[in-house]
Amino acid sequence: MLNRGALLLRYTQEAVDWLNKVDPTGVSDLTVESANEDRTVYLVSSEVADSPDTVKEWVKLNCDVLFEGELFDWYVDQSLWPQKRNWALFQKWFKIECHSVIEDTMLGSPIVDEDA
Repeated sequence: MLNRGALLLRYTQEAVDWLNKVDPTGVSDLTVESANEDRTVYLVSSEVADSPDTVKEWVKLNCDVLFEGELFDWYVDQSLWPQKRNWALFQKWFKIECHSVIEDTMLGSPIVDEDA
């Protein structure tokens, strides 16, 4: 078991509606289900993953970076991003999910950061 928790941000209908609205191609038919099919997993410390309160506190402290990362995954053109990105909007757009038990089934194989 790893000393980490797995944090996922699930898109709400409000976020998906916005993504469809600003799609520069004008043909987006994204649904909540399709937006949430393959989510980024953020590893957090086991202390953060320990309780819903510590998860929420950590996400609130890091919501700017998380928000920008999620937006960048959809649109690299920052002019398409909402100008008022704050904790209130973040909470409307994302459902926070955290799992505190992470099992590494690749024992003996190192974890490698491919972006490093």
